[in-house]
Amino acid sequence: MADEKPRVIIIDDEKGLRMGTKRLLEAEGYIVDTAENGTEGIALGTTGDYDIAIIDLKMPDIDGIEVLRNIKEKMPNTVCFIATAYASYDTAIEATKLGAASYIPKPFTPDELLSHMQEGYEKRKLLLESERLRKEREERLLEIATEKSRLNTIVNSIADGVLVTNLMGELVLFNPASMKYFDLSNSIIGEYILDFLPEQVKELILKVTNNKESNDKSFSAEIELKPERELVVDVTCSPVPQPDGSLIGVVTVINNITELKRLEYVKSQFVSMVAHELKTPVAAVLGFLRIILDKNINTTPEQKYDYLSRSEKRLQALIEMVNDLLDISRMEMKTKQREIKDIDIVDVVKSNLDFLELELQKRNIKVIFSAEENLPMVKADAGEINRIFTNIISNAMKYNKDNGSITATVKKSGNYIVCSIKDTGIGMRPQDKEKLFQEFYRIKNDKTRNIPGTGLGLSIVKRIVESYAGKIEVNSEYGVGSEFIVYLPYKK
Repeated sequence: MADEKPRVIIIDDEKGLRMGTKRLLEAEGYIVDTAENGTEGIALGTTGDYDIAIIDLKMPDIDGIEVLRNIKEKMPNTVCFIATAYASYDTAIEATKLGAASYIPKPFTPDELLSHMQEGYEKRKLLLESERLRKEREERLLEIATEKSRLNTIVNSIADGVLVTNLMGELVLFNPASMKYFDLSNSIIGEYILDFLPEQVKELILKVTNNKESNDKSFSAEIELKPERELVVDVTCSPVPQPDGSLIGVVTVINNITELKRLEYVKSQFVSMVAHELKTPVAAVLGFLRIILDKNINTTPEQKYDYLSRSEKRLQALIEMVNDLLDISRMEMKTKQREIKDIDIVDVVKSNLDFLELELQKRNIKVIFSAEENLPMVKADAGEINRIFTNIISNAMKYNKDNGSITATVKKSGNYIVCSIKDTGIGMRPQDKEKLFQEFYRIKNDKTRNIPGTGLGLSIVKRIVESYAGKIEVNSEYGVGSEFIVYLPYKK
């Protein structure tokens, strides 16, 4: 940045944030323009050649997604950041598709902002250099194969995979990123490689070379390179024409969209799970109410009370599910308020065991509790710590067998207060244990079929524990039982 002054536009309806950010960046050597709304931002951003644009997501006239769309259509090489405190899966997916570089969560510190600006400007320089090289490659494609200069350095630094083949299907150019996606480690320039590429990629390249109608048509496809959405890429094959318009080769760009597909899958799971979890209890409650309200059905007071009690339990379970979802959302957005104070883990564990005493007695489940004396306090939010052990201990009861036992111990180890909750219940298979803390995941077998739950509890537990620099471990054997071990750093 010493030789050039990056140009930045700030589009935000909050005057204080807008002007404060402008002063900060100008002090660092940036040239900064501002816009107080989306309309003015589009006008400036689509006419001025800015290196970086900081766009507020929520504005009174035009939202940030629409502003981003307009700027990227006219100025595709402008690096755009979305600044917001209201990000969601939907806006993240849409902004990524439109070409946003990243989110800048509000409120941000000067160091966070400057770090984003530096990364953004480096990306801007790479985009401009890549554009220049693309034009140069169109004129001198065959020279690229043997050129050992800055061109290779730039191409190798591009995060997306780049693969160039000639009309014979021979390798002309590739970068390390393409080797990561395709097994090209033993390939050499000039070698025929189409048979070594995934079948779908080969088909796309052949579509370009065999397309007689137009020399400017590209073909794209989403390809799952590793199963279970472990690696998903978007592959685009485009023709490389000579100055006279004839085709000379094909450039293949491989973009890793695994995270985007993961977000889409999580959203799909969420919708499916909520629909499933809502349908059954709501239908049951509706059925009970219809029976009570039907004048043609003679129901006794005892029957009405039974129907209303069942309805109350169903609705209470729905409220708990909604609260779990809200907690996960607040943790994602980092908006959950905490009241930090000294917490006695022994008291928390004992109070949860006492709360479940009647249920434990009904199933004749024995409780064995032990704790070291004079344990130090844990500095945390009481509600969150209680949430951890309420979930783990209630699971130890729900997934236990009748006449079984729960062994709870609390002790100090190193810098942690360590609490172990061990049951003699169903246990888990290794494949279930690996997915245990995933959102919406529930172990499905004959023994768990009638045990209610949303699959969100342990995901929340893990998030809470890790937010306090702690950790959680699980030991389990199917048919024998499970042990959850929680490590929480204590106050020194």
